[in-house]
Amino acid sequence: MTLSAVTILVLSLVAAIVVAIGVWAYSTANRLDRLHVRSDLSWQALDAALARRAVVVRSIAASLPISDGRALALLADTAERADRDRREEAENALSAALTRLDAGRLRPQLVAELADAEARVLIARRFHNDAVRDTLALRTRRSIRWLHLGGTAPLPTYFEIAERAGGTATAAPAAPVPDSTPTSRTGPVPDRARTSARVVLLDEHGRVLLLRGHDPAAPHRHFWFTVGGAVEPGEDLVTAAQREIAEETGLRIERERLCGPMWRRVAVFPFNGEVLHSEELFFAVRVPSFEPASDGFTDLERSMRLEHRWFDDEELQALVRSDSAVYPQDLPELLEEARQVAARQREPEIRAIH
Repeated sequence: MTLSAVTILVLSLVAAIVVAIGVWAYSTANRLDRLHVRSDLSWQALDAALARRAVVVRSIAASLPISDGRALALLADTAERADRDRREEAENALSAALTRLDAGRLRPQLVAELADAEARVLIARRFHNDAVRDTLALRTRRSIRWLHLGGTAPLPTYFEIAERAGGTATAAPAAPVPDSTPTSRTGPVPDRARTSARVVLLDEHGRVLLLRGHDPAAPHRHFWFTVGGAVEPGEDLVTAAQREIAEETGLRIERERLCGPMWRRVAVFPFNGEVLHSEELFFAVRVPSFEPASDGFTDLERSMRLEHRWFDDEELQALVRSDSAVYPQDLPELLEEARQVAARQREPEIRAIH
């Protein structure tokens, strides 16, 4: 029996469709597996950050009168030992107790350690919830459920604890401030806190794009800095980074091209008449050389009179040697790491920088 050309064509199409579905299912299952690993690792990082906060709280408790210290230490112990389903409640009870704590009774070193510990918890929680969101978004699709591509792995869950405003968390900077006079450990108290997404934007030659501007409230104070800015309500870090790149350079970047976050910088600094407490998370991305545009600048950015410039290693070192203010301050030493992360030759690992 011979098959007609039409039959062969139909069979070929069916085979092609089956192969395409198989390839899609295989790649999707692998992607789901990576997302589950990411959410597991992010929970481990969050658990470690919460444990570190508990250690700092116990140190604070030891410096307080016995009655107050014992109650605070008990809350820290309860939070650290709580099961996963009771952890949020226990950590929120500890956060509430810390909110009532008078920072003036503590040594500046303990205030600084608590501020750093709480900042790490905030960042770790944010990354964990981002990982959970991405995993659930794919895992709960109808096609994924029908084909059972998620396997038997349990669904990850969000972790929600209150973020304290003010209090000890804003009492001490964890990094030098962009001003000629360093801020002391006990002041100034920031007017507001913000989280920023920043991007080390590299071209194919390894050059980094920096912007130069000045404080609108102090036109004599100029500084160079990487692309990026504050995360707006409803945004995650990657979305904020994409928006800032578009606004400050005119370039559109897909989410998957951004690598990181890889660094964290915390600073308290005066800007435009305010004192800001800023947590900056840095991404890296490599793009072909282009001429940055300024059409997307906001009114504030226009008032800063921003200008762009690409720097290679030698030019960046010369800029620093000229005593120009460059942020982050460690950028010349960190640039090779950013290149490796952008080229996906190195896994980004969030660590503190200045």
